[in-house]
Amino acid sequence: MMTELAPEAIKTTQHYLNWGLTEDEYQRIQTLIGRLPNFTETGLFAAMWSEHCAYKNSKPLLKQFPTTGPRILQGPGEGAGIIDIGDHQAVVFKAESHNHPTAVEPYQGAATGVGGIIRDIFSMGARPIAMLDSLHFGELNQAHTKYLLNETIAGIGGYGNCIGIPTVGGELTFDPVFEANPVMNAMCVGLLDNTQQQKGAAAGADNLIYYVGAKTGRDGIQGAIFASAEFNDAEETNRSAVQVGDPFAEKQLMEACLVLIKEHPEMLVGIQDMGAAGLVSSSAEMGAKAGYGMILDLDQVPQREKGMIPYELMLSESQERMLLCIHQGYGAAVEQLFADYGLDAVQIGHVTDAKQYVLYHHGAVVADVPIRSLVQDAPVYHRPSRQPERLKHQTAQYQPLVDDPAKTLCALLQQTSIASKADVYRQYDSQVQTNTVVTPGSDAGVLRIRGTHKSLAVTTDANPRYLYLDPKQGGMIAVCEAARNVVAAGGEPLGITDCLNFGSPEDPEIFYELKEATAGMAQACEALGTPVISGNVSLYNESNGEAIFPTPMVGMVGLIAQNEWITTQRFKNAGDLIYTIGTTAGDFNGSELQKMQQGRISGSLFKFDLATELANQQVVQQLIRAGIVQSAHDLAEGGLAVGLAESCFDGEIGCQVSVGLPTSWLFAETQSRFIVSVPANQKAAAEAIIGETGQLIGKVGGTALEIETSGTQFSLPVTTAKQLWKGALACQLK
Repeated sequence: MMTELAPEAIKTTQHYLNWGLTEDEYQRIQTLIGRLPNFTETGLFAAMWSEHCAYKNSKPLLKQFPTTGPRILQGPGEGAGIIDIGDHQAVVFKAESHNHPTAVEPYQGAATGVGGIIRDIFSMGARPIAMLDSLHFGELNQAHTKYLLNETIAGIGGYGNCIGIPTVGGELTFDPVFEANPVMNAMCVGLLDNTQQQKGAAAGADNLIYYVGAKTGRDGIQGAIFASAEFNDAEETNRSAVQVGDPFAEKQLMEACLVLIKEHPEMLVGIQDMGAAGLVSSSAEMGAKAGYGMILDLDQVPQREKGMIPYELMLSESQERMLLCIHQGYGAAVEQLFADYGLDAVQIGHVTDAKQYVLYHHGAVVADVPIRSLVQDAPVYHRPSRQPERLKHQTAQYQPLVDDPAKTLCALLQQTSIASKADVYRQYDSQVQTNTVVTPGSDAGVLRIRGTHKSLAVTTDANPRYLYLDPKQGGMIAVCEAARNVVAAGGEPLGITDCLNFGSPEDPEIFYELKEATAGMAQACEALGTPVISGNVSLYNESNGEAIFPTPMVGMVGLIAQNEWITTQRFKNAGDLIYTIGTTAGDFNGSELQKMQQGRISGSLFKFDLATELANQQVVQQLIRAGIVQSAHDLAEGGLAVGLAESCFDGEIGCQVSVGLPTSWLFAETQSRFIVSVPANQKAAAEAIIGETGQLIGKVGGTALEIETSGTQFSLPVTTAKQLWKGALACQLK
């Protein structure tokens, strides 16, 4: 059992350092409250001032992001962002990281990451309709990596499948730098009636504060602090900081909250998930946001363990819990509503005009601090930045030797980051709710919107290798690749959510990566008209001083305004013509081919141009809206040859292609490119739109990939290539 130290003992032993507070921060707290903080108060500040909650190292950089636009109903600052999609409907979405918990307890780390992001969505009044993920692990030649990946996949599927929300997309890559620090990012998408939008605010003196959902235990205590620290072999891994999930309880909680929001709006003032930092975060943020104070009686908090002290009750991150602010006079009705779902609903406090945050336990005051001091007075750091040595010297592009292009293509198709992920996503229910039009495996998942002629295209994207070689251009590319996936599916990109996964910001070189990457992302978002409406920051992803690659994950949602525009990457009909949109160059630094041939990536990242990106996306959009596209596919990892192969696999139909390129350029990863197929009788119409942005390279048909370059030609049976591609990941996982 945890021992509470007296305020003087906390100061003399510097116990606050164990909770992530610095000496200066501890002094700042004393100034704000006018005395030494007690044990509970010190813990509250440690959690609320952690990077995970306060963004104290990243806040200045986040201000670069565009966050407004004509469709934006809610930007950053609430549980999730909201974008208007017409017909009094809106799409709600957000992504969150659960990296540290997944590294320690991968099943529960992943499962509770899914549960937490789902609560963010329905706290806004939206019904969750889809899940996505972005996963980055070490190489599969390590037994521990296989364990981490298999348990993570099981956790994602176990939670999402049980609660009845389809997992419709995601990504999975492998690199040695993620061996000790895997990246697990989860994204949830919901649909909202515009009249039912909620906010996490506790306003109105004497309105009631209700705790609803599961009981509080000791799991997840210090979770926000744990997520804001580096791993080190010399210190015991904090397993108690990992939460334990119950998807069946979450299902009941979701349905009860949505009934309250939709059928009893007169009762509800505000609603917020108890996520990172648990009860203190949700309650203090709700009060401070509305400009009110709060008094809570911790004896009323439903508990599943005996002898919990105030610190534990406030900082527990037990799952499946929400906090409500209820208008006076409706307490009994709320209690009955949640009782009908078998859930606790207990009044634990009330709103006050005084702007203090006051906690009682066993009849005594155990915390009394200005509410804004917890939420708005955390320090903001402007960290020093230093360009890493590897980025100071411009180097030429790696020039691969490709003697046997068929053999090279077969080898690339078996690289874990390219190989089929079917053995992963078949463990997820992708069609529950029966709205999934395009399931995992294409460029983007697509979900129909019932009762309309519209659909949503959703995707997650990150390419850590590009960011490692050039953080700014890599940040641009991360946004643009997500947009290409949405465009290839027939959509108009609307906005993004992000998870910024980086090492320690206290390292000037890591802070440089974060600064440059966010600048590049902001620039791309401005160019594409895709504001950042939500997201999170996950820093300190390091083990024994080694950081992960900079990994900003971009989750994007696009609107497909007419369902007939829905497009997939699969070649459809023999005789259809194949066009490339965009120009290919000898761009190999950071590519899958360089990694495969050299065992590492190095050099200067290839050139990237936002104007070209936007122009090529617009060409593909025009082709799709003209009704003449049979398939569209974004060219990414592995280049043109891999993209052609992937387009052949679903229908097991071949193609005959001739390109006037050096053979190795088949595998170049030049950006801003697509391949599209159109019926032969639409040749003139297609070329009128394509103009000089692309060229005809061949046609669909036969049973083999037949490719001719300026230096050679080869033929590879589609079934042979598909078998290699389909079986590679499954084989390595076993």
